[in-house]
Amino acid sequence: MQRYFLLFIFCLFTSLAYSGQDNPRIIILPFDIHSKEDISYLSTKIPDVIKKNLKEHQAVIIDNVIFPKQIKDNLELKKIGITNDADYIIAGTLTRIGEEFSLDLRLIQTFSNDPVKPFFVQGKGIENISGLVETLSTDIIANIFKETKIAVIEILGNKRIEADAIKRSIKSKEGDIFSSEKLSKDLKSVFAMGYFEDVRVEQEEIKSGKKVSFFVVEKPTIKVINIKGNKAYTGEEIKKALTINTGSILNIKQLKSNVSRIEELYKEKNYHNVKVSYKTNALDHNQVDLDFVIEEGEKLKIKKITFIGNKAYKEKELKKLMKSSEKGFFSFLTSSGEYNIENLNRDGAEIANFYQDNGYIDCKVSEPQVDFKDNSIYITIKLDEGMQFKVGKVDIEGDFILTKDDLLKDVKIKKEKIFSRKVVQDDIIKLTDNYSDKGYAYADIMPRVDKNVEKLSVDITYVIEKGKEVYFERILISGNTKTRDKVIRRELPVYEQELYSGQKLKRGVRNLYRLDFFEDIKVDTAKGSSDDKMVLKIDLKEKPTGAFTFGGGYSSVESFFLTGSVSQKNMQGLGQVLQLKAQFGGITNRYTVSFTEPWLFDIPLSGGFDLYNWDTEYDTYDKHSIGGGLRSSYLIFDFTRAYISYSYETANIENVTVDAPDVIKEMIGENVTSTITTSLDYDSRDRIFNPTEGSQHTVTFQYSGLGGDVGFTKYLIESGKYFPLFWDTVGFLHGACGFVYQNPAKKLPSYERFYLGGLNSLRGFKWQELSPVDNNGIKIGGNKFVQFNVEYLIPLIKKAGLVGVVFYDTGNVWDNNVDIDLGNLRRCAGYGFRWYSPIGPIRLECGYILDKKDGESEGGRWDFTMGTAF
Repeated sequence: MQRYFLLFIFCLFTSLAYSGQDNPRIIILPFDIHSKEDISYLSTKIPDVIKKNLKEHQAVIIDNVIFPKQIKDNLELKKIGITNDADYIIAGTLTRIGEEFSLDLRLIQTFSNDPVKPFFVQGKGIENISGLVETLSTDIIANIFKETKIAVIEILGNKRIEADAIKRSIKSKEGDIFSSEKLSKDLKSVFAMGYFEDVRVEQEEIKSGKKVSFFVVEKPTIKVINIKGNKAYTGEEIKKALTINTGSILNIKQLKSNVSRIEELYKEKNYHNVKVSYKTNALDHNQVDLDFVIEEGEKLKIKKITFIGNKAYKEKELKKLMKSSEKGFFSFLTSSGEYNIENLNRDGAEIANFYQDNGYIDCKVSEPQVDFKDNSIYITIKLDEGMQFKVGKVDIEGDFILTKDDLLKDVKIKKEKIFSRKVVQDDIIKLTDNYSDKGYAYADIMPRVDKNVEKLSVDITYVIEKGKEVYFERILISGNTKTRDKVIRRELPVYEQELYSGQKLKRGVRNLYRLDFFEDIKVDTAKGSSDDKMVLKIDLKEKPTGAFTFGGGYSSVESFFLTGSVSQKNMQGLGQVLQLKAQFGGITNRYTVSFTEPWLFDIPLSGGFDLYNWDTEYDTYDKHSIGGGLRSSYLIFDFTRAYISYSYETANIENVTVDAPDVIKEMIGENVTSTITTSLDYDSRDRIFNPTEGSQHTVTFQYSGLGGDVGFTKYLIESGKYFPLFWDTVGFLHGACGFVYQNPAKKLPSYERFYLGGLNSLRGFKWQELSPVDNNGIKIGGNKFVQFNVEYLIPLIKKAGLVGVVFYDTGNVWDNNVDIDLGNLRRCAGYGFRWYSPIGPIRLECGYILDKKDGESEGGRWDFTMGTAF
C-alpha cells in the first residue's frame, strides 16, 4: 500500500513538472495479435500508421524502448513511461475470428491519475483495417491534443449546384479534427468553383463535436446572349467561338476569357483595334441577359514592307516572292494588304529559299517584325545576305548501282554556274528515284557541301548509302467498301514478294486516280518483318461512281437540245461500265445503251457492246436508225491501247424534200451500214477531268462497206498535251484532222462527213455550224477538216476543283474539190469555267468569233454541260 502511495505522489509531482511541455512525448507498443492465421506483420504496421499521424501533429515518438515480455497491468506501463520520460503510452490488441476483427486500444497518461481511456472498433475483411486504424488515430489525436472532431458538414443556400458537387471540393471531412486553417482553404476552394457570388463558413458545438456549415449564394444563369456592334462576323459565327452559352452560370473569369476570344477572332481578320466589352441585365429568378458589345474599329492593312540588309536584290524583286503585299489602290476589291501571319512566315522562308537558290548559302532572314501604328501595319524584314558562291567540283561517292558517269548524267548542279539548293534537292530526288527503281527503297543520299571562302565556290559531293534491296512483303488495301480488291490490284504494276520500285508505285497511284473511282488515295510504306521487306499500305476514299448527267447546247439543226444519261462506271465493284443515254431536241431523239467490261478473262482486254435507236428530223429529210456494235481493246504498251470494233446500222431515210442534197435523195428508204474501226490510243493524262499533265494521241481508221449500201474510208488523227506551268496553272495544246473518202459503188451520207462548231471543237460557232454547202446552200459536211485548240487553265479554288480557262480555237472544213488551206482557218477565242462539283463535272464556256462573217453570231456564245453524281 505504501508503494502505490509513493508512486501516486511521484506522478502528481512529475505531472506538474511537465505541464508546460508543448509537444507530448509518446510511446507506442507493438500490438498483440490474436488470430489463427499468421498476420503478425500487423503487430508493427498498425503502430507505424498511428506514429505517422501523431508526428504530423508535432508529437514526439519515443522508439527503441525495452519492455518486459509480460506486462501485467497499466501501473507497470506507467512506470515504464516515467522511466523513459513519456507523457503517454499506447498499447493495443488485434483480434481476428474468421473475416471479422476488432481493434482494442488503451491510452495511458503517464503523469496523471486520469483513468485509462479505451478505444474500440470492429470491422470485416482484413483489407479494411487501414481505414479503421486512421479512424482510431483521429480519436487519439483529438484526445491528446484536446481537439474537437467535425461531426457534421452541411451545405446551405444552394439551389442549382448539388451539395455533393460542392463537398467534393472541400478537403475537410466528417470525423476529421476540426481545423480553422483547413476550413479557410476549403472556403477558397468552394469560391474557386466559380459558381457563387458569396461563400461563408460557420461552426457550432454540438454534442458529438463540431457542426460546420457552408453558406453559398449562387451566381445567376445566362438566359440570352446578345452580340452587338458586329459587322465583320455574324452573331452566330461569334457565338460558335464562345465557351459559354445560354444556361451557363455567369462566371467573370469565363466572361473575360470570351472577351479575349472575340478579340482574337477579329484580329484574324486584321481588326487589331477592336474593343470588346460586356454588360449584364438582371432578370427574375436569378437570371441575366448577357450583351457582348463590339467596337470593331477599322480593318488594318499592310501599308509598308521594308527590307533591311538587302544588297543583291531590290525590294521590288523580293516583294514579288511574297504572298503578303502592301495595300493597293483597289485593295477594297482585291486582297492586297491583307495581313496573315502564316503567309508572312511563309514569305520569310520563300525569301531565304530564293537567296539560297541563287548562291547565297549563308543567307539568314530574321523573323518579320510587325508593327501596328496609325491604323496601318508596318512590316520590317532584316536580311544578312552573306556572299554568293559558285559551283565548284561535283562528285559522287559511296555505293554505286551504275557507273559514276551514268549517275552523274542525272546530276543537274554540275551544269549550273551558281549554287542552287533547289537544284541540289532535285538531284537528290532523281538519284533516289534511280536507286528506288532498282529496289533500294531506303537509299540514303546526302550532299556534302564544302565551301571555299577564298574562291567563293562550293564543292558538292553526293554521298550514297544504298542499303539493302527491299521487297514488297505485303500490299494492304483499305477504305474500299465497294470496289473489289482485284480491281485495285490489277492497276498496280507492283506485286507482293517483288522488288521495290518507286517509279512503278507512282504509276500505280496514277492508274488508280485515272479510274475515277476514288476521291483520295493515300499511300504509306512501313518496314516489314525484316530490314529487306516492306509493307505497302493503300488507303482509299471512294466517291460516287454512278452519274446522272444532263447538258444542253445549240445547233443549226436543233436550235436548242438537252441530253441526259444515267451511268454506272463501277458496276458491282468490278469496274464494269453501264450507260443509258438519251438526247431530246426539237427534231432529234436519241437513245443509247452501252456496256463495257474493262478486264475480260482478268487480263487487260476490254470488251463491250452498244445498242442505239436514233430519230432525226433534218431540214430536208428524216432519218430513223437502229444499230449496235461490239468493241474490244488491249493494252499493248505503257499507256497505249489498241482498239477494234464492229458496228451494224439500219437507217431509214424518208420525208425527203425537193431541195435535199442529191446524196440523200439517192438514199431514200432503208440503208445498211456495216463498219469496222481500228484505232491506236496513247493516254498518259493524270486525270480524266481537269488533267494537270500528260498527253493523249489517237490514230483511227474506219472502213465501212462490208456489205450494205453505205461505204467509205475514214482517217482521224488527234493529239493533245497538258503541261504544268507557273503558279499551278496548266497549258493545253490540241490538234485534230480527218479525211473521209467514198468507196466505189457505195454511198457516203452527209451525216458521216465532217462538221465543226460547238463545245468540243470551235467554241463561238454554233454546233456543226462550219460545213461546206451544196448549190442550194444546204450544209452537206466536208471530207476533210483541221482543228487546233490552245487552252490556259487557271485553278481558281483548288480544293473545290474550280478551274478557269482561256482558249483560242482555229480550224476549218473543206469539201472534195477544195484543197486544205491553212491560211484560211476560222478563228475564235473566249473563256469559261470548269468545276468538278459534288454533283459531277460542269463546263460553262463562252466563245467569240474573231473573223465574223455575215449571218454569223454577234457577241459571245455560251455552251454548257453539267452532271450530277450518285
